[in-house]
Parts: sequence; structure tokens; C-alpha cells
Amino acid sequence: MDKDLLKGLFETAVERAQPALAVSQFLPQKPKGRTIVIGAGKASAQMARAFEKAWDEPLNGLVVTRYGYAEKCEQIEIVEAAHPVPDAAGFEAARRIVELLQGLSADDLVVALISGGGSSLLPAPAEGMSLEDEQAVNRALLASGAPIGVMNLIRNQFSSIKGGRLALAAAPARVATLVVSDVPGDDPALVASGPTISLAGTRAEARKYAALYGLELPAAAQKILAGEDNIAPRSDDPRFVNNSVVTIASAALSLTAAADKARAMGIEAAVLSDSIEGEARDVALVHAAIAKEIALRNQPFSKPVVLLSGGETTVTLRGKGRGGRNGEFLLSLAIALDGVEGVTALAGDTDGIDGSEDNAGAFVDGTSARRMREAGVDPLAAQANNDAYTAFEAIGDLFVTGPTGTNVNDFRAILIR
Repeated sequence: MDKDLLKGLFETAVERAQPALAVSQFLPQKPKGRTIVIGAGKASAQMARAFEKAWDEPLNGLVVTRYGYAEKCEQIEIVEAAHPVPDAAGFEAARRIVELLQGLSADDLVVALISGGGSSLLPAPAEGMSLEDEQAVNRALLASGAPIGVMNLIRNQFSSIKGGRLALAAAPARVATLVVSDVPGDDPALVASGPTISLAGTRAEARKYAALYGLELPAAAQKILAGEDNIAPRSDDPRFVNNSVVTIASAALSLTAAADKARAMGIEAAVLSDSIEGEARDVALVHAAIAKEIALRNQPFSKPVVLLSGGETTVTLRGKGRGGRNGEFLLSLAIALDGVEGVTALAGDTDGIDGSEDNAGAFVDGTSARRMREAGVDPLAAQANNDAYTAFEAIGDLFVTGPTGTNVNDFRAILIR
């Protein structure tokens, strides 16, 4: 019963973030000339379909999304590519998008549909780098445990598209960017590494963070990082002056919708934050401590209550197991809540895929760790091997949704009866 309740809150959060509901509310002013639609991200095909239905003028364009996330469009071509490590399909899509933006005038409009995942779906290595080099950079970042802001600042240094460079390719056309945010704090420049938006940060900061997180970068990337070539445009570049950016869906909006749903069912809801970052297993310990305080002492919130949070945690890879950051969070939570009664939790990625597996996340309660041991899985050993998927698969508590059509990052709900 409690699992069904938490599943319903997840579905409410995802529904609030659906592009079909949001895109039509934020249509840009129509141009005198042509309308070109471009985009990248896990939700961008759904955004393209919604925009196409809402726009009553001729248009054409190209949008790239993750394999399995495509939608049927009449005028906008949808291309699928790899995530989280880029591939040749994404590389070719990026080239074609840049080509599509050539020769535009000030009377033309470019609509950029940007959502999470676009960083890897639009690989465009800087001069002197290959696709293989950009893949190596991505792998190093994914294994580093660096927060999304740091990852995007470093990615920015090695791209010919990210950090506003794609908008410059469209100049002097006006660029209207619609964003489905998957980043803590909802800074649109961080979503998909901001292909149409200038990203704050300097080359010197990127060097500092690359050293801090011990990134092993390919030689071509090291050469760029050490020099001053391929510097991204600043936010005050006059070519940005007529452009616009609007965030149409975010974790904050989705968590508010889930909280309202819980209250309508007679259960108080507390949104801890929509922008939690940090190591997934450590974030879980904080959530577990709050849940236990409520379960055992009825403070700082009175039972029954559901704790909601969002954001984007990270995982520093130590082992070779299966799973994503939500699984990592949940396995740590299961260990911390071992034997605690009256607590049930769900965490999942709102795009429907946690990491590279087929699940959005999993369920946890006070019996999860015991049941794992009974199924022959040591939860501590699984945690050491980053193998949350195997642990939750063994007890039948994986949460599988398939692609949801949107992406506002992690959703966490902990119910305390």
C-alpha cells in the first residue's frame, strides 16, 4: 500500500514536468522569417512534439535524444544517440545542427529545446580533439564524483557547441531557449552544458577542478586545458542581446505537485530541498537520520509525513557493480534504516532510467537489508562494489517505469507512518 502511495507521488512529479503541458505556455514571439527548431536531451523529443503541435507557422529542425526516447514528429527530425557516453550518432547530429544554423538572418528565429542529457547527446569536440577524446573526458567525469556544475565547466572547455557557442553559430538570428531543468538550483546554463547560454566560470577554474578531482584526461584535452584556445563567449557578448531563456519544468515545480498530492491524501509533506548535491551514499545517511528522528521521537515533523527531495547526487566509483546514483542512495538508506519500523522510501530518476540500467530506482523499508542478506546478498559488500541494482533485484524491489518523456532529475520520497 505504501509503495503504491509513493509510486503515485513519483507519477505526479513526472506528470508536472511533462513537456506537453509546459511548452505551449512559453511560446516565443513569431518571427518575420523562418523558424528553425533544434534541441538535445532526454526530454527534447517530447518537447519537439509539443512545440510542433502548438506552433501554427511553418518550421523545420533537428532534435537529438537518447536511444529509446524518440517521439514521432511531422516537421522536426528526431535523431537518437548515446547517453551518458557520447557516440558517432550524436557527433553527426551535432554537425548537422550546426549546419542547419548557417546563413540565418536577423528576421529568423531559432527555438532551442534543451533538457538534461544534452551534454553527451551533442558531442562536438574542440579543434584538435577527436570524438574518442570527448568520450574519454566524459568517462573520467562520470567516475570522478564531481558535482554537475564542475562537470559542465570542465566539459565546456573541450566543446565547439557548449557554453553558448551554438547560439553564436545561429547569429544574427534570435534564439529562444526552452529548458526542462535537471540541475540543482535550476541554472539553465548548466542544463546540457548550456549550448545556447553562456556558462559562468574560467579556464583557470576548470584547471583547478580537474586537478582537484584527479581527472585523467587525454593528451589533446590536457593541451587545451593548459592553454587559452577555445574560450567560451561571455554573457555580455552582444550577439546574445536578443536571445531569451525560460525554464518550463523543474524539480521545484514537480516536488511542489507531489507535496500537494500527499496533503490531498491526508499526509503532511515536507520538501527538504529541490537542489541536494553530494555523494549519494552520504546524502542517504542524512535522509535516514531525519527519518529515524521522526520515527522514534516524532520530531522535527509529526507522523505521518512524507519527506520529499530532489537534486542530483554523485557517485565516486569504487567497484564494478551495476546501478545508478538513486540505487546508490537507496542501498545506503537501506543499511541505515535496517530494523527501523514504519518507514518506506522510493527514489528514482524522473527520466525513468537510473544510470545505465533498466530501472528508474527502487523501494526501501526497514526490512530491505535483512531481506538482501536472506537472498544471499551482503548489502555492505554490494555497496562497496557499487552494485545496488543486484541487491534490489534480489529482493524484487526495483522500480521500473521505462522512459517517462521528461527529466527533472532525482525524486526521493520517504514516508514515515
